[in-house]
Amino acid sequence: MNTIKVSVKDRLATITLDRGKSNALNRELITELDDMLKNIAADDNIGGVILTGTAPFFSAGLDLVELYNYNEEEAKSFFELFFGFTTNIVAFKKPMVAAISGHSPAGGCVIALACDARVMAEGSYIIGLNEVPVGIIVPNSIFQLYAFWIGKAEASRSLLTGKLYNPEEALQVGLVDELVKGESLLTAAQRKIKKYMELESNTWSQSKLNIREDLIAAMSADQSSTLEKMLAQWWSPTTRHILKTIIASLQRR
Repeated sequence: MNTIKVSVKDRLATITLDRGKSNALNRELITELDDMLKNIAADDNIGGVILTGTAPFFSAGLDLVELYNYNEEEAKSFFELFFGFTTNIVAFKKPMVAAISGHSPAGGCVIALACDARVMAEGSYIIGLNEVPVGIIVPNSIFQLYAFWIGKAEASRSLLTGKLYNPEEALQVGLVDELVKGESLLTAAQRKIKKYMELESNTWSQSKLNIREDLIAAMSADQSSTLEKMLAQWWSPTTRHILKTIIASLQRR
């Protein structure tokens, strides 16, 4: 595996995103993470998962530099891959806690939202869904995932402005559950997930899936019409200009 690291101890798997400084989500990382979670779901020797990164990032979201250079067929297949991955991670049957080690905008936030709880490191970090200012149309499935945790009103307001929260704001609106010092992040995440893992596993899993029934249905729904609109906007001159400006800024850093 080139983009993630995995360790297992006491039936708990810790998956560390490990793709450069920012853990930007490209085809390889999403595929490796999706495959690993499928393997863990089928492994009776593993009872839960912590997802984390390395400060100052959890994940910076989709790798816009790589995506910008995709042709139409590649872009379509990538977003189909991402839709499938988000469906799978939301429907993951075992306990999963995000240990958010730093910045977590856009796709990074989506991964964290799919988890059962989020512990975030204190610091000058950002988290939230800022797709609209980037020129990416937000599908209903992602809105439903956001609203599942922070409510429809807050999700609507923040999505349409692309608001990014600092850790204290994220805690206040319910986007994260706990803030801790960076050096205590994994310990806090372990403490939280072990409370889930101590419970009878089938009862816990089926209850989770029942609670998420409507959300999983929204994530699993046919999104071909939405994707068609997203791709039309993706290739529009306006969005291409926004993306080009963002990429130029990233490359200067």
